[in-house]
Amino acid sequence: MAAVCGLLLLGGGGAFAVANMQASEEVIYQRLLEQPVQSLASGQSLVNLVPEHDFVLHRTDRLSTGDTAESLLQRLGVADPAAAAFLRTNAVTHQNLWGRPGRFVTIEASASHELQRLTARWTNDNSGMFQRLVVERAEDGEGFSARIEKAELSKSTRLASGVIESSLFGSTDAANVPDHVAVQLAEIFSTEVDFRKDLRKGDTFTVVYETLEADGEPLRAGRVLSAEFVNKGKAHQALWFQENENDKGAYYALDGSNLRRAFLASPLEFSRVSSNFGSRFHPIKKTWRNHNGIDYAARTGTPIRTVGEGVVQFSGWNNGYGNVVFVDHGDKKVTVYAHMSRRDVKTGDRIAQGEVIGAVGSTGMSTGPHLHFEFRVNGEFKDPQIIAQQSAAAAPIAKATRERFDQLAASMRAKFEVAPLMMQASAE
Repeated sequence: MAAVCGLLLLGGGGAFAVANMQASEEVIYQRLLEQPVQSLASGQSLVNLVPEHDFVLHRTDRLSTGDTAESLLQRLGVADPAAAAFLRTNAVTHQNLWGRPGRFVTIEASASHELQRLTARWTNDNSGMFQRLVVERAEDGEGFSARIEKAELSKSTRLASGVIESSLFGSTDAANVPDHVAVQLAEIFSTEVDFRKDLRKGDTFTVVYETLEADGEPLRAGRVLSAEFVNKGKAHQALWFQENENDKGAYYALDGSNLRRAFLASPLEFSRVSSNFGSRFHPIKKTWRNHNGIDYAARTGTPIRTVGEGVVQFSGWNNGYGNVVFVDHGDKKVTVYAHMSRRDVKTGDRIAQGEVIGAVGSTGMSTGPHLHFEFRVNGEFKDPQIIAQQSAAAAPIAKATRERFDQLAASMRAKFEVAPLMMQASAE
C-alpha cells in the first residue's frame, strides 16, 4: 500500500499518466485535480479588473466543423475584427485552418482582447514531424503575417486502466483512451479474445501507450507498448519488443512467446461482424442457407488487408462476389475477399501478411457496403476465426536478447499489478 500511496492519478475514470516507463528508472507520478472555477472577471472586462497590468491571455481549443474566423476567435475570447478579416482572406490560413476540424489552435491575446499570435498544429504522416501555422501581429501593431513551420514531435508515455461495462470502446472512452489505442488493444489480443462475443461485464484492461505531442499538446496516440486484458478471469498480457535496431518489432507474451500468428483474426481493423460463419437467413434470396464466411460491416473505402502472406491466385470480377481477390497461402489454404470497391493487387502478386489488397465496397450480390471473407482449406469452407486461433505462432524471443526482455517484462508485471489499486483509489 505504501507503493500505492506514491502513485498519483491523472484525471478520472481510471486513466493515469506516467513520467517514464523505463525498467531501470524510477517512475514518478503526478496528480491533476480538476475543478470548475468561476471567472474572476464576473462579466467585467479584464482591463477594468486589473488596469495596472499589461497581461497576455493564452487559450487553446480544437477547430470544429463549420468554424469561421469569427466563431473561432469568439470562442477563444478574442474581439478583433482586423484579425478575423486576415484569417478569413489570407491564402495560407485559408488553406490550413478552415475545413480542418480537430486541429489544435492556440492564441495569445492582449488585455484588450486583440490577437497577438495564433498557432495551429497538425501532423499528416508518420515522419515524426508536425506542421505549425503561425499568424502574428506586426511589431507596429498594424497588419498580420502568416507562415508555416516544421518541427519534431516529442513522445511521452501514458498508462490507462478501466473496467468493461458494456463494450470495449465505451469503456476505453470512459478511461480517456483514444480510439486508435483501443483498436490496437483489440488487434493485439484478437486471436485470444473475441471482442465481439466473449466480453463480460467486469473484464478489465490496462494499457501503456505512446502519445505524440507538438509544443506540449498531444496530437495523436502512438503505439501500444504493453497491455493486459482480463477476460472471464484469465489475464492476457502483451509487450512490444524489438530484438535489435533493425528489427520491425512484435508483441510477445511476458513469458517470451510470440503473439503473432500465421493468420490474422480479421482482414479489417476492429469492425462490426454483420454475419458470422454458419447457418443464416440470406438477405437477398430469403432462404435459410449455410454462410460460408464472415461478413464485416464497414464504410466503403475501408482498407482490406490479407490475413497471411501468400500469392494472389485471382484478382478480378466474379459474379455474385463482385470485385474479389483470392489469395493462396500454400498448404491448400486459400482466403477470399469479396464485394470490394477496388482491388489494389493483381493475379500473381506476392503479398505479405497485413498488406492492403483493396477496399470495402458493395459490388456483386450485396445489399450494402461490407466485406465477405472466406477461408478455404483443401476446398472446404472453414470458420476463419478458428483457423486464426489455431494457426502457428511466430518465433519466440531469441536467447541473445532474453535477459533484456525479461527485465522489461518484470517492469510491466509490476505496473499491471498496481493498475487495479490505482483504479480503486481513483474511484474512491
